[in-house]
Amino acid sequence: MLDVFLSPNAQWVLLSTLILGTASGMIGCLAYWKRQSLMSDALSHAALPGVVIAFSIIGYKNLPFMILGAAVSSFLGACFIHWIRSSSRVKEDAAMGIILSVFFGLGVMLMTVVSRTGGGNQAGLDSFIFGQAASMVRTDVYTMLIVAIIVISVIIIAYKEWKLFLFDANFAKGLGLSTSLMNGVYLTMLVLVIVIGIQAVGVILMAALMIIPAVSAHYWTHSFKQMLFLSAIFGGGSGMIGTLISTMGKGLPTGPFIVIASATIFTISLVFGAQRGLLVRAIQLRMQRKHHNVGIHSISRQTVKEGE
Repeated sequence: MLDVFLSPNAQWVLLSTLILGTASGMIGCLAYWKRQSLMSDALSHAALPGVVIAFSIIGYKNLPFMILGAAVSSFLGACFIHWIRSSSRVKEDAAMGIILSVFFGLGVMLMTVVSRTGGGNQAGLDSFIFGQAASMVRTDVYTMLIVAIIVISVIIIAYKEWKLFLFDANFAKGLGLSTSLMNGVYLTMLVLVIVIGIQAVGVILMAALMIIPAVSAHYWTHSFKQMLFLSAIFGGGSGMIGTLISTMGKGLPTGPFIVIASATIFTISLVFGAQRGLLVRAIQLRMQRKHHNVGIHSISRQTVKEGE
């Protein structure tokens, strides 16, 4: 097992899932406060047709070109969601569900057609559904690292702007901050993180890597800065743990283990979270009841003394 862990391929995959989880956790935190957690799920599924179409155009696996196809497809999905919302009475979550189902169904249909030619299976197109991090080569990892570092840098450098944009958009607009620009940058980063992660985690599980770390972090703090930091740690930690577990056996899928690791962190946060954990709330409720009973007892004793 040590030889497997020390192999160059395992080290590259470990590094890529670490930084992918970090970027996913941070952008997921923005999506959480923007109340668009389901958007990541819709856009990740919407990326599948773009991956297949890009492969069909060039005829062989080229990750940068396939990422471009996935990005275009995801942006189209986002545009359709906005169009459905603005031109009808359909709510945003329903619009996301429609686009998720239609685009994913289209992607699976196209993948079936391409796979019958033989080239699709050889290129590993089916791995984009559930992910297959072990199939990544060094150039794939380089692409993921560059894009993830750009996303992380944008979030850190523009931290104050993101805080204004998410919590007081009207005040930010009054200060001259363009909300349309911030929306565009947010959507671009969301799409980029999704499309670089679908090969490792898959279109089905990518949303979990973005949603769960942010929700887990919210159980530990009320601070946006600390939540952003914890989301990055939980996301990166899930990526590392899931990858390490998958290297312990032959043919173990990396993506599902990353999601299971993330779910484990969420369970711990749900129970032991310092701000909203079930254990903390139970202790607080017990203390409140105790103080309440003590207060009632004191009032009762005072009433008896006055009656005497």
